[in-house]
Amino acid sequence: MKALIVSNLVQSITAKEAFAQSSIDKIIELTEWTQNTLESGGKLLIFGNGGSAADAQHLAAEFVNRFLINRRPLPALALTTDTSVITSIGNDFSFDVIFAKQVEAFGKPEDLALGISTSGTSTNVVKAMEAAEKIGMKTVALTGGTKRPGGDLAEICDMVLNVPSDETPHIQEAHLWVEHMLCEIVEMKMFADQ
Repeated sequence: MKALIVSNLVQSITAKEAFAQSSIDKIIELTEWTQNTLESGGKLLIFGNGGSAADAQHLAAEFVNRFLINRRPLPALALTTDTSVITSIGNDFSFDVIFAKQVEAFGKPEDLALGISTSGTSTNVVKAMEAAEKIGMKTVALTGGTKRPGGDLAEICDMVLNVPSDETPHIQEAHLWVEHMLCEIVEMKMFADQ
């Protein structure tokens, strides 16, 4: 058991280090896009499935409430939380459009769409990004993989931050790390004087 724990920890750290090295410039650019979106009256629309849905909710909570600095709430919506909306769309149309229809309802050109998909191929995330693109929103995807980095999202998003790992748990751990970095840097840049 000890060997398993140590091995898993090393793999997790290795995935995060590889992600940081390959994406550091994009991470900085994403913080700038996020800051610009929020300062210009836009909002973040965040979505994903399973663990990525939990990440979307976690990230939205950090922006709406606070991360490390007590400051005004920042507008971020997790499109994964309204079960009535999600199930009605899924029942009446298809679960493939549960996020796209919400993007169409809430998205404005000044907003930023942030889709989270460890594979980069989640159909409902891809369709939401296509909807965001039609509206004129900036689109960012957090993905993973080495065989086809970014998956389908790499072909349609303005920016893709891909974790170069094929292990879903380690991709998700790296996603959480970058989500926290995004919160910390945006807060620091917008509210350092508080």
